[in-house]
Amino acid sequence: MAHQDAHSLRRILGLGFGLAIAFGGTVGVGILRLPGTLASALGDSRLVVLFWIAGGVYALLGAVAVAELAAMLPQAGGFYVYARRAFGNRIGFTIGWNDWINYSATLTYSSMTAATFFAALWPPAATYPQSVAVAILAAFTCMHWVGLRMGSTLTNLISVSIGLMLLFVVVGCFLVTPVAASNASPVAGSAASLPLLSMAMLAAVVPALRAVLLSYDGWYAPIYLAEESTDPTRTLPRAILGGTLLVVALFMIFNVALVHALPMRVLAASELPAADAARLVLPRGGAGLVTLISLLTVLSLINANLLMAPRILLAIGRDGFVTSRAAMVSAGGTPRFALAVTSTVSAALILSGTFAQTVALVAVLFLINYVAAYAALFVLRHREPATSRPYRALGFPATTGIVLLGAVLFLIAAVAEDRRSGIVAALLLAASVPVYEWVTRCRSVYAGKPSLEGAIERDKRA
Repeated sequence: MAHQDAHSLRRILGLGFGLAIAFGGTVGVGILRLPGTLASALGDSRLVVLFWIAGGVYALLGAVAVAELAAMLPQAGGFYVYARRAFGNRIGFTIGWNDWINYSATLTYSSMTAATFFAALWPPAATYPQSVAVAILAAFTCMHWVGLRMGSTLTNLISVSIGLMLLFVVVGCFLVTPVAASNASPVAGSAASLPLLSMAMLAAVVPALRAVLLSYDGWYAPIYLAEESTDPTRTLPRAILGGTLLVVALFMIFNVALVHALPMRVLAASELPAADAARLVLPRGGAGLVTLISLLTVLSLINANLLMAPRILLAIGRDGFVTSRAAMVSAGGTPRFALAVTSTVSAALILSGTFAQTVALVAVLFLINYVAAYAALFVLRHREPATSRPYRALGFPATTGIVLLGAVLFLIAAVAEDRRSGIVAALLLAASVPVYEWVTRCRSVYAGKPSLEGAIERDKRA
């Protein structure tokens, strides 16, 4: 059937791609900048390393939970799939809506950031930053338009390049003379200089920990391309857990290298600690190397997001909640209509000049996905105990309960810290309600009204 062919995806992705997209979807500019922010907030090298360990453990516990969902429901669409199965079509649509908006916003600020770094390498580009950002987004859109194999090749090449360059900086940091142990007082205003468990200390610690969590975000990237995996029930858990471990290991060794090479006060005052460390390794070319790494990291995010976001629209489209054209896939394995819509919306956001607001908004939206996914695991364990689970979350329910509680608390903290972004996020979620109601009234014109029970049966057969 032609309609069925339009919904098919190509199963050509292996474990290597899964590891690469988990790595490439996580390692961003945050790892190059955040060590300075943490040093300023915490004021002690041991606390800086401890926070990266805590963030890594939290990410791993989250990966353990999501790996079960991924192996149980190996379908394209990411968090939308799990929310719809656990909570029904209405909430599923809201989570899918939220997730797609999140990626569109991420594409916006990633493209703008890429334009900034590109201008640092080629100054004339600084004259038209928005045009350069749109051009970068358009270039990657064209490459993904060709097909899935092009996208997977880009993912592998960029991820390997970033990893090698960061390891070069790490090795160089360990070769320089280490910073001497110092008994100097902690950085003024940092957590280490404040009374233990005081409100002032918590005010410094909580945003720092949330920033670390945001830096680790992205380890779940393989779930969006589940139907394109050659052996999803085995590959997805390995890709999610293995990719998370790779990222945690890199972040840990990178931060240990920085505190080895840079004094704490220098680290705390630096806006880009990686550049300061690279200057020690390469006095003449270190800054340029870090600029290149920074550019590659945001290009990696653009590439990964253009693979993931269209699959959300594809999944929603074939369930009848947006136009069926969103579910159509080209011969090369690209959902072209969904890709075009995603890129167009992101380009419009770039041209609107709402860069700062989109950055703040993402810090709220991604936490909603965490809450939905971890809650879905509890619901499905209770409601569908007999459903096949090729991988089961280690330590459930304790481990999943920890990350669910953490996600709720971090979401509350994020909204309290930036109420404007919280209000915008709430309005975006609320906007999904009339959209859903309108779609459910109109979709009989296109393909009839699919029931939740029918969708669940289809999931089980898949």
